[in-house]
Amino acid sequence: MDDLGNADSRTDVTGRSRTRTGRRLRGASVLAAALLLTTCAVAYVLHTRSRPAEAHTCTRHSTASGTTACLTALPGLPPMAELAVTRNGREQKHAIPGVPSRLQVSQSGRMVSWTVFVSGDSYNTAGFSTRTGILDTSTDELRKSIEDLPVTIDGTRYYAPDLNFWGVTFTQDDNTFYATVASKGQTHLIQATYTTWEAITLRVNVECPSVSPDGTRLAFKKRVSPGPWRLHVLDLKTMTETPLAEPRSVDDQATWPDNHTITYNLDKQTWQVPADGTGHPTPT
Repeated sequence: MDDLGNADSRTDVTGRSRTRTGRRLRGASVLAAALLLTTCAVAYVLHTRSRPAEAHTCTRHSTASGTTACLTALPGLPPMAELAVTRNGREQKHAIPGVPSRLQVSQSGRMVSWTVFVSGDSYNTAGFSTRTGILDTSTDELRKSIEDLPVTIDGTRYYAPDLNFWGVTFTQDDNTFYATVASKGQTHLIQATYTTWEAITLRVNVECPSVSPDGTRLAFKKRVSPGPWRLHVLDLKTMTETPLAEPRSVDDQATWPDNHTITYNLDKQTWQVPADGTGHPTPT
């Protein structure tokens, strides 16, 4: 304090004013903030968010026939993602609760499908839960969840509280799609119709299907031992499975750049392998 009782204000060599009282107030503010973070009020801080996605890269990305889709994990809690879809120069964005997992644009560019983890972050852990959605870019119809899709197994409508859907892939008609549904520890391949909104199961132990451009085959990951997975191709007419020449475990929804090649991500690298089971994997 000076002789008049004012706060001691000094000027440093840069000409900036330094006030001891100001420093004490700032110190008190830092202490108060630290105390706040040690209390249950931290839950409020974590849940209060304004989460711009522009500064973040796509967690999942897919493009086809002029449509580009980007599924981006947003910072903060609870887990949230932003779905950004651009088609014919028009962009639309949607907030999707969960952790990004799968994303695919149909061959025509019309249908966009995605999967997020609602709980857990791996298909190889117990207790995970997923939510899968579909966007029709021609009508802007948005289904944030397909959990209401009726599933028939062996001619009987199947009901179970633990149904999980993931890995949607559309055929050329943008009406028929395939996906994985899991219940009671078993995965099933389903064939569904978008317009009538119904599905039937085709076989078990099929995950993350991806339909070939000609619509005759599905690339998928199959649980094996040791594993946990190996890429296979399923002939939809004969229901014959062919293991691909990639011996490593691949946790991805593979894609078809053409009718003869499968591409997939592994160890932060994109690989390709022949779709007929011959050859060997090569990085792209």
